[in-house]
Amino acid sequence: MQQLISNLSAGSWAPRALSVLRFIAGLVFFPHGTQKLLNFPPREGGAVELFSFMGFAGTLEVVGGALIMLGLFTRPTAFILSGMMAVAYFMSHFPRNFYPTLNGGDAAILFCFLFLYISVVGAGSWALDTIRIRSDGSPYR
Repeated sequence: MQQLISNLSAGSWAPRALSVLRFIAGLVFFPHGTQKLLNFPPREGGAVELFSFMGFAGTLEVVGGALIMLGLFTRPTAFILSGMMAVAYFMSHFPRNFYPTLNGGDAAILFCFLFLYISVVGAGSWALDTIRIRSDGSPYR
């Protein structure tokens, strides 16, 4: 038991845990886009116009969520999604109320900072980015 605790505290599982966190973040983020673009799961008002601001947001959510789940182009994708969520918070949630618990912006704030964190630390060990190889032979990080 002591060996197991020692291994966990040594951080050997940290890259794997990061991969799980990244995958779950993409999995939870993805349906926000399908709801906007495909009206699935159904939402009040139906699907949005593809060539509109909300259509653009839905496209970023679907494509970005899929790339985050796969761990492909993770850092640039996460950086873009982090910025998108900051814009979403200040355009949609903040004007309603100062407090995130009252303006419904909790998820936007969490996604913003989670994606910012992922853009800094990378995809983790279970990601397609770890398979990709740069032209100089070093792995993409």
